[in-house]
This record gives sequence, C-alpha cells and structure tokens, in this order.
Amino acid sequence: MSEQVDIHKAGGVIIKDRHFLVTRAQGKDVFVAPGGKLELGETAVQALIRELMEEVQMSVEEQDVEQIGTFTAQAAGNESKVVEMEVFLVNNASGEPVPTSEVEEVMWVNSQTTGVKMGSIFEHDVMPLLKQKDLID
Repeated sequence: MSEQVDIHKAGGVIIKDRHFLVTRAQGKDVFVAPGGKLELGETAVQALIRELMEEVQMSVEEQDVEQIGTFTAQAAGNESKVVEMEVFLVNNASGEPVPTSEVEEVMWVNSQTTGVKMGSIFEHDVMPLLKQKDLID
C-alpha cells in the first residue's frame, strides 16, 4: 500500500493446539491478537513484549519472537487512518492468558471458528498465512 501510515502496531500470534489467541478490548466487538501501539523509542518487539504482559499477563523473551509479516489496513472504526502492523509468532510464552483491565475477553480460534468478528488484518492476512504454514486448522 502506498498510503501514509498513521498508526504503527505490533501483534503477537500465540498458538496452542492449532488455535491462536485473540483478545477483545473493553467495549469493542472485534477480536485481534494481543499487541498494540508502539510507544516513543520502542521497537515493535519491545512493544509486543510489553503489551502481552499488560493485556494478558503473559511473558516472553525477545529471542522467542519471530516476525511473520508486516500488514497494512484501514483502522477499524476510523477508516481515514492507516494502520501498519508488524506481526510476530510468539514461541514459549509463559503463563496462561488472563484478561486485564484493557481486555474483556480472550479466546482461542482457528480458520474454522465461526461467529467471531476478527480485525481485518487478522481475518484477511494473518489467519490465511497461519493456515498456509499449517500452524492452525
């Protein structure tokens, strides 16, 4: 996409039993993988590690994070903004996901899960890639 990027985010794909973890923020109806906006001076990996702890109380080491792609889409709920998301496969995350004050619900999904509204990057880019790599059903 040649559009100017307004928001830079990092997202983490955590896979368990051929499903990946998604979260739904307080007051929202869309599920996305845990992650969020980069803070000033932060790398995408640093942002992801911070967000995993803030959102779902899971910890991960930098060496256990592998980039699987960078994707661009219009921001959900604000189509005038463009989001660029660096998405990482997270290996060896410690702990079970626990919703925090930022997250209302956590869920494990795969390509066969129905009735769950997914963020566009995860629905159109990430989930097909995970299926193609035979990481999820």
